[in-house]
Amino acid sequence: MRNFAITLLLLTSLSPHSPAERELIFSDDFERNESQEEIGRGWTTASETRAQGNKQVDLKDGTMRIFLHPVADHAVSVRQAMNLRDGAVGMKFKLENPKDELGINFADLKEKSVWAGHLFKVVINEKSVSVTDLKTGVMNLTIRDARRADKLSPEQEEVLKKASQRFTHRSETNEWHDLLIEIKGEAITVTIDGQEVATFSSAGIAHPTKTLLRLSVPHQAVVDEVKIWRDL
Repeated sequence: MRNFAITLLLLTSLSPHSPAERELIFSDDFERNESQEEIGRGWTTASETRAQGNKQVDLKDGTMRIFLHPVADHAVSVRQAMNLRDGAVGMKFKLENPKDELGINFADLKEKSVWAGHLFKVVINEKSVSVTDLKTGVMNLTIRDARRADKLSPEQEEVLKKASQRFTHRSETNEWHDLLIEIKGEAITVTIDGQEVATFSSAGIAHPTKTLLRLSVPHQAVVDEVKIWRDL
């Protein structure tokens, strides 16, 4: 009971807008060694199919370093299973170069109205934070097919405009930053280093089952102390 109370106290201090109680359902500080991409703790990657099996993740100095291999045909995808409707994801992250970015993608592989289960994502780079509803936007199969055929209707174009928003925020390179992403119904809030930097609402965010977390890295990024909470 004491440990549970401490967890709630720490979460409250990280997130003043969060519900009174959340359950910590996953935590990883990466204080271990890995063999090739056997990261452990349930993490998987797509490197076997997307990078011809070449290594794209390295556990080093108690952190997870993610880097795109030259032969890869897709951003690095590092995945962790979860099960939540509303909740939060927190981590420390570092971008080492101006072109680096970190994507945090929420998915449900059983949702067949979208490509590859994509629901919504948060993307952080040196200068901005963007939030995108993928379920009603670019990964919706009807819209995706229309875009690929260059046949988007005016109504679909309007949907796409409303499905994403970019917020100006500077995350200095070569510095560690604290990230907290909170999800409640259709709303998502992004806090970096204790500062609320993005709030966005869209129907796809309210998808009832978020069952997969994907860290998407098109160049490189470093993460540590990943935590996932589920609202009680």
